[in-house]
Amino acid sequence: MLPQPARRFDEQERQALYDIINARRDVRNEFRPDPVDPDALWRILAAAHAAPSVGFMQPWDFLLIRDPELRACVHAAFLRANAEAEELFDGDRKALYRSLKLEGILTSPLNICVTCDRTRGGKVVLGRTHNSDMDLYSTVCAVQNLWLAARAEGVGIGWVSIFRPEDLRGLLGIPDHVEIVAYLCAGYVDELYTTPELEARGWRKRLELESVIHENGWPAT
Repeated sequence: MLPQPARRFDEQERQALYDIINARRDVRNEFRPDPVDPDALWRILAAAHAAPSVGFMQPWDFLLIRDPELRACVHAAFLRANAEAEELFDGDRKALYRSLKLEGILTSPLNICVTCDRTRGGKVVLGRTHNSDMDLYSTVCAVQNLWLAARAEGVGIGWVSIFRPEDLRGLLGIPDHVEIVAYLCAGYVDELYTTPELEARGWRKRLELESVIHENGWPAT
């Protein structure tokens, strides 16, 4: 099979992509309770599955978690880890941290755990021979595809990272050779912050693009 002529996208199509990228948000508190349409969910997961992967190993799996009791256990694991994280901050920073809602585990109608099976491509994987983490990076590409496709479908996504991995592994029955890459909350949204919530709440400002672009190597100090 030979390469075919590359599709050219018109200005409206290009702008739609940039609009989706810029409108993507990490959702915590804006979820509607109604379930995600199965056809929309399939399209979202298909977009994730279309992500690039090292050696075409496609190391990802998507665990769809709807059971209320299981999600309550996951939420309890988050609360334990979040209490530990809070103690790492001091003063005003600690107070601001305490005021942030950092998950939507119970309020979203669907949780999705995205994993990386590090054995899927065999012992030697094309492209992973000198960087063993390329399968993890590939799985993160799948997460980003999922996030953008969800935004296009009107579905908000929130990435919950404050867990002890062993807690999630035990709750979800994940084998030792499979890494947990992302725990996501998903659900339809009617309202979103116009800028990232952490920026809107004063946690941190977005860096200027010019400050992170460097030509031909790391800038001299």
